[in-house]
Amino acid sequence: MSSSENPPARFASPPCFMHEVDDQYAGIPQVDVQTAGDVARWRKGERKRLIDERMEVPAERRARAAERIADRLTSETGTVGDLFLGIYWPFRGEPDLRDWGRQAIDRGARLALPVVVEKAKPLVFRRWAPGVKLEKGVWNIPVPAGGEIVIPNIIIAPLVGFDEAGFRLGYGGGFYDRTLAALPSKPLTIGVGFGFARLKTIFPQWHDIPLDRLIIEDV
Repeated sequence: MSSSENPPARFASPPCFMHEVDDQYAGIPQVDVQTAGDVARWRKGERKRLIDERMEVPAERRARAAERIADRLTSETGTVGDLFLGIYWPFRGEPDLRDWGRQAIDRGARLALPVVVEKAKPLVFRRWAPGVKLEKGVWNIPVPAGGEIVIPNIIIAPLVGFDEAGFRLGYGGGFYDRTLAALPSKPLTIGVGFGFARLKTIFPQWHDIPLDRLIIEDV
């Protein structure tokens, strides 16, 4: 098993928890209808293929890869102090970094989980810690039932796919790009995922923004 190098990236793009949504639900404007439609169909096919492949990986192999990702995250984030870290609740075989989040709390960090409040609108991040009450959000992903809305300093983004330019293939909702554009300050974004999800390109469109850093491990 080997680790990949972090590809170059220019700006930031956070994670997306929505999957298999259509353009109307995502609320993303189209410029070139034909090209955008072709890209959307291609992405939908690649998204399904990669998620299916991820789910076929034995759980113990995904867990070992997640441990290595967690170790590298600790090195990448350094002294977290009292920073807010935007993490995610693992979904459909994504790297499970909840233990890493608990360790980050021990090092002084504060955690937040993303919450969909309305379609085609920015997400909000609500503060979360082990023991805080959760409820089922969109696609039954657990989200904080209430609590303080915060702006993360660092956002950890799970990858369905990624390319060499640092662009991320997410679940298709576009919520995090919209959220990033609405934030008063840009957080550091770090994509995490598995090596088999590497693509030559995701055919980025005008609304796609590359991640700052990628941490990729083979399973």
